[in-house]
Amino acid sequence: MRNVGPVIRERNEQAAGALIGYLPVGFPTLDESVEAAVALVEHGVDVLELGLPYSDPVMDGPVIQAATQQALANGFRLADGFEAVRRITERTDAPVLIMTYWNPVVQYGVDRFADDLAAAGGAGLITPDLIPDEGGAWIAASERAGLDRVFLAAPTSTDARVRQAVESSRGFVYAVSTMGITGARTDVDSAARALVARLHEAGAEAACVGLGISTAAQVAEVLEYAEGAIVGSALVRALAEGGVAAAGELAAELARGTRIQ
Repeated sequence: MRNVGPVIRERNEQAAGALIGYLPVGFPTLDESVEAAVALVEHGVDVLELGLPYSDPVMDGPVIQAATQQALANGFRLADGFEAVRRITERTDAPVLIMTYWNPVVQYGVDRFADDLAAAGGAGLITPDLIPDEGGAWIAASERAGLDRVFLAAPTSTDARVRQAVESSRGFVYAVSTMGITGARTDVDSAARALVARLHEAGAEAACVGLGISTAAQVAEVLEYAEGAIVGSALVRALAEGGVAAAGELAAELARGTRIQ
């Protein structure tokens, strides 16, 4: 198991910041999702974010929804998520975070989930629909298992919520760049810059911006003020349209945005 924090710090010392890449487990198949994740790392992604397909993905845009629905139709099971993490961490040193809605974790058992994720070599969880003041069970389990926990902050978050996200997160705080669902956008919402400033003022060592980033120029722009840039829909679309090779090529292009100018 490799935690996220040291990698993000290292990339901010050696480059402009960290590139975090998202892919759903099981899309187009389990084997291909593993190969694609490894390809992202080989082409410049520093931290992997693997999404667990879920039947009610309230935060996901159409590209990711279509991919996760295909994975579910193909018979995705929660155990496949742990298998994917295990297979990826056997082949790469990049930290692997699981992005999951909270209900599957509760149904599986919070402590059991933490133990199985740690055993597979996973770094921790991103929990988009879990707020810290309702996350006591996960905070305790992650502390015990040595796992990262990434909570979200949005432009509409109150100062109290921002402080709570900073105090409860370990690894980084996920700064939602714009209100709405995931999906590549022409411009990353300017509200992200103000949100990251608020997170830093609240004591965050690392804030990573996600939702809407799809080009190397946007990665570079985000890394002017944040410690990491998160890319999801653009990579999923590349995988859907051009396979593993296309996803790797896009990762290499996006990684250009982490270079110090």
